Amino acid sequence: MKNFMLFATLLFGFVATSFAQEISPNALGLRLGDSDGFGAEISYQRYLHSNNRLELDLGWRNSDDIDAFKLTGLYQWVWNLDGNFNWYAGAGGGLGSYDHSEIDSSGAFFFVAGDVGLEYDFDIPLILSLDFRPELGFTDKYRDGLDLDIALGIRYQF
Repeated sequence: MKNFMLFATLLFGFVATSFAQEISPNALGLRLGDSDGFGAEISYQRYLHSNNRLELDLGWRNSDDIDAFKLTGLYQWVWNLDGNFNWYAGAGGGLGSYDHSEIDSSGAFFFVAGDVGLEYDFDIPLILSLDFRPELGFTDKYRDGLDLDIALGIRYQF
């Protein structure tokens, strides 16, 4: 029984450390992209615990006749794929405001979001990422429904 417990403890420790990824305490940069138009976000990531982090994005969107500002918060889990490649998944939400010039309408919205992506952590303090963020919006007209946001990120780690 003692041998079994020792073996189980060692196996658990090996599995836990093999999937752990060293996350920088802070990362600041840009996230560029959108599903229909152009979007730019100032992105901040904060290490929380082990392989978890919090991402906060403040952004602007421009598509056809609609301009929008939004604040997004996501809780993410990070796993190592191979070498400096990581993948991550997360969930969260946010809020924002929009201005629709064609129908002379403006207002506020909120949304829930998921996030899945790949990142490359360079040996210098730089991370490049590509992620997919589906967002389900709720408001009177502009953000009702599903938005499939794809973006490229570049962040400086410190």
